[in-house]
Amino acid sequence: MHEFGEHGYDGATMRAIAAGAGVDAALVHHYFGSKADLFAEVAGFPVRPDLEVPAILRERPGDAGERIVRFVLESFERPDVRKRGVMVLRTAISGKLTGPLVTGFLARELLPRIAAELDAPDADLRATLVASQIAGLIIARHVVKLPAMAEASVDELVARIGPTIQRYLFG
Repeated sequence: MHEFGEHGYDGATMRAIAAGAGVDAALVHHYFGSKADLFAEVAGFPVRPDLEVPAILRERPGDAGERIVRFVLESFERPDVRKRGVMVLRTAISGKLTGPLVTGFLARELLPRIAAELDAPDADLRATLVASQIAGLIIARHVVKLPAMAEASVDELVARIGPTIQRYLFG
């Protein structure tokens, strides 16, 4: 995490991370694959939206909005995901040392992968709108715990928020 902390997500390289660990870069690539995989492992991400959300978009785009919302909400029903996810969001919002790391990961790994699945000239904006809606959902339900949002069922939130996500993606 030192290399990420020192140089940010974009500035950290697999080669520098390997050198800092005193191992060959090929070994790091062998065990972690990509910088995104390594960062997710080091940061302790229990789920990988950068992999899951694009897969949802590829599988059945017709109801992707609802399935993305369901994926997020059901993931956050798991205590390990909720604890880590809330911490990651608070960190990103606070702007402290690791906030730029999370922002870098999202901007480099998640948003472009969503945008790549969209056939639209404004795909980057659409992906960012989806991320902002999902972040707002998580903040309202799990960080500030607004009663109506915190008490609503997963199915109700999927039914209400899914169409908005769908419109952001394909509308």
